[in-house]
Amino acid sequence: MNKNTKVLRKKRLEHWKVIALYLFFYDVIVINLSYFLGLWLRFDLSYSLIPDIYLSSFLKFAPFYTIFTVIIFFCLHLYNSLWRFASFSELNRILLASGITTLFQIIGITVFLCRMPISYYVFGAVIQFCFVTAVRFIYRYITLERARRAKNLRAVHNAMIIGAGAAGQVILKELKVSNDASARPLCVIDDNSNKWGRIIEGIPIVGGRESILESIEKYHIDQILFAIPTASAEEKRDILNICKETNCELMTLPGIYQLANGEVSLNKMKPVVVEDLLGRETIQVNMEEIFQYLKDKTILVTGGGGSIGSELCRQIAAHEPEQLIIFDIYENNAYEIEQELRRNYPELNLVVLIGSVRDSRRINWVFEHYKPDIVYHAAAHKHVPLMETSPNEAIKNNVVGTYKTAYAALKYGTKRFVLISTDKAVNPTNIMGASKRICEMVIQSMDAISKEGRIDLLPFLHDHIDKNRNGQIVSDPMDHVTIDSIEKVDSSVQIESVKNKVRSGTQFVAVRFGNVLGSNGSVIPLFKKQIEAGGPVTVTHPDIIRYFMTIPEAVSLVLQAGVYAWGGEIFVLDMGAPVKIDTLARNLIKLSGYQPDVDIKIEYTGLRPGEKLYEEKLMAEEGIKKTDNELIHIGKPIPFDTVDFLRKLERLAKASYQNSDDIVPMVEEIVPTFHPVGKQAKNDCNTQTLKIEIKKLDQKKSLAIKV
Repeated sequence: MNKNTKVLRKKRLEHWKVIALYLFFYDVIVINLSYFLGLWLRFDLSYSLIPDIYLSSFLKFAPFYTIFTVIIFFCLHLYNSLWRFASFSELNRILLASGITTLFQIIGITVFLCRMPISYYVFGAVIQFCFVTAVRFIYRYITLERARRAKNLRAVHNAMIIGAGAAGQVILKELKVSNDASARPLCVIDDNSNKWGRIIEGIPIVGGRESILESIEKYHIDQILFAIPTASAEEKRDILNICKETNCELMTLPGIYQLANGEVSLNKMKPVVVEDLLGRETIQVNMEEIFQYLKDKTILVTGGGGSIGSELCRQIAAHEPEQLIIFDIYENNAYEIEQELRRNYPELNLVVLIGSVRDSRRINWVFEHYKPDIVYHAAAHKHVPLMETSPNEAIKNNVVGTYKTAYAALKYGTKRFVLISTDKAVNPTNIMGASKRICEMVIQSMDAISKEGRIDLLPFLHDHIDKNRNGQIVSDPMDHVTIDSIEKVDSSVQIESVKNKVRSGTQFVAVRFGNVLGSNGSVIPLFKKQIEAGGPVTVTHPDIIRYFMTIPEAVSLVLQAGVYAWGGEIFVLDMGAPVKIDTLARNLIKLSGYQPDVDIKIEYTGLRPGEKLYEEKLMAEEGIKKTDNELIHIGKPIPFDTVDFLRKLERLAKASYQNSDDIVPMVEEIVPTFHPVGKQAKNDCNTQTLKIEIKKLDQKKSLAIKV
């Protein structure tokens, strides 16, 4: 920028200063005209009837009154306000200025000149206030009206607002004045019948939720803004279920906290998602307890780059840990969460490590080097159909990986170990669920061993024992406990036998919950991709149901479990009523602006390998007891022979690394509640084949068949 440009800018008055100058000259005229009109009105609108003494006094006092009034107006910022946004604040300042100048007029002219008629003071003050206010708010009105007309020409949506409360009013105001708004509000819906037929921000309140469909057709609505952040989950679900039948774009405010914080605005609106239709209150946890629990602790999250693990890292990072260690086998995910946390928490002591929980040497090095106080074990294979075709991998990663991580935690003095489990571990019908049930048993066994203080009872799974060039084992001697040493121990070491002992060593707990919306293994991302591709959306069975929760809810449960942990518990979330996957798919199609089975087809593909129609939260024999959080329960551990379990576990681990074909029968032996769907289907198939053969033989009148 050259000097000439700077000089020109200095010489040129800014627009607001030009407006202020116009207002100044206007005020000089109207503050004198106002009191003259007061005299004129007092004497029957006739100038000739005004007595000379009154007219003379008015003219003599006018210069002093003008100077005083202009000074007061300057002091109260009536010349440098943004009048296009004028509101009650500006109106109050005009009232104050009018009151001060009126007192000066009454006292000054009466004391120094003569007493004027009362109507002179009253009419003069009122007219002056009206003139001064009118010009300023007319400017605001003209500006708003011009903007409204221009915005209506640019508007691409006809909007319906649901909610005539405080949040709805804020949204309506912003829709009318914001240049960024792409919608014009045409009607408001509210269930309070006292508001029906009335107006809010110039927009009619046309009725309750039963009027939604009728009003959408009447006003040609194509966008619905749900502005009731105080609504319960059930109310929100019921209203949105009506709205999703309309093919309108749905937007909503995330929650009540924004209303409390004064953060309600258009840019806080988000598209309605399937989570909004679940109809269950969000799980609330005691964040103060969690904060005190996590603060100044060294915390390790295995599988920290996954959907659950990364959310764990986010929430832990916000609670001032001494150090956060992220451990993951997949470097891309680990890198992404690392960059996010370093950006959002620059003071965080963060360590990101790549490695496998199946690698004894790597996992032991991590524990020996960093000595974490708390471990959240989220690393696992979770995809049911994939694990059905690779059962040995499920055992290696889930079972052996959990065992080795828990073993290291116990060996190096970790205070608490929290396993991320699943409701698929209850009466499992697939190898993934069965492997997670074995993980729970590992945790319960580890907790029992920890309370006994007998880590020497634990076998070391040898598949990652290091050897030197001469073939000699160089691992820790404690790692070489074999099944022979375990067999010498009294098999009465049971979980129940130590449950009342004083806490010592590491406390091991498991957290069990259902499907997590938005996670890597969730059906929602799959459905969205299928909808984007034009369909079809594939559902395995029309009657299949699942329990659902959001990622933040799942993580808050995990963190709360760490606070409540005593050792050996299985924490379970009360997830409310289950949801049909078919309904979920149809809702997602409608929320995307399509009609199920019209625009987007739904195909039923049949249950996948290992899949069952419904999931359970607890085994019947477990029972539950309450915690301080009414939505979090504790399953009573099922007693089992710890030594016998560890013996079978060692054989199972060895078989998995040999890629045995008998891995599923071995898992059935360890988990009595495991009933593989594939085996049942095979039995059904064999039974059907046998019946056909019997029928053929009967037709041939053959001899009886021995079954």
